[in-house]
Amino acid sequence: MSTIENIWKPEVTVAAVIERDGLFLLIEEETERGALFNQPAGHLERGETLTAAVIRETLEESAHHFAPEALLGIYHHTQAAVTYMRFAFAGRVRAHDATRALDDGIIRHLWMSADEIRASCARHRSPLVMQCVDDFLAGTRYPLETVRRYAPPA
Repeated sequence: MSTIENIWKPEVTVAAVIERDGLFLLIEEETERGALFNQPAGHLERGETLTAAVIRETLEESAHHFAPEALLGIYHHTQAAVTYMRFAFAGRVRAHDATRALDDGIIRHLWMSADEIRASCARHRSPLVMQCVDDFLAGTRYPLETVRRYAPPA
């Protein structure tokens, strides 16, 4: 079978892991499973770099301007018969635009401690929410240059 319909492709997503004063930025969003928590996250769009995608998604979902500082990890996860490749970035927020409308389906952004996040695991969009926080707390960081976009010579 070599038809285009039979080509399997994982969903490429990005996520921002942002800690400030011991609290992590999360969003609460409407899903088919009800209101759930996630890091600001979303899908890579055509022509976009991974860092541009995580900056855009963080702004769209939380109204925070995100500055990625390190790659936290690349997570291969299958949920509900969909395979995701999540590129999580650690960084800081530079500013918040309180007047900006959030993406459809986003209820709000909130700041939670690691203990509060752990206690709310039944309401996580995926197990990657807690895994990313745990990796962040463990000090896992890779240089942003780890993820390179190939540009053919001119």
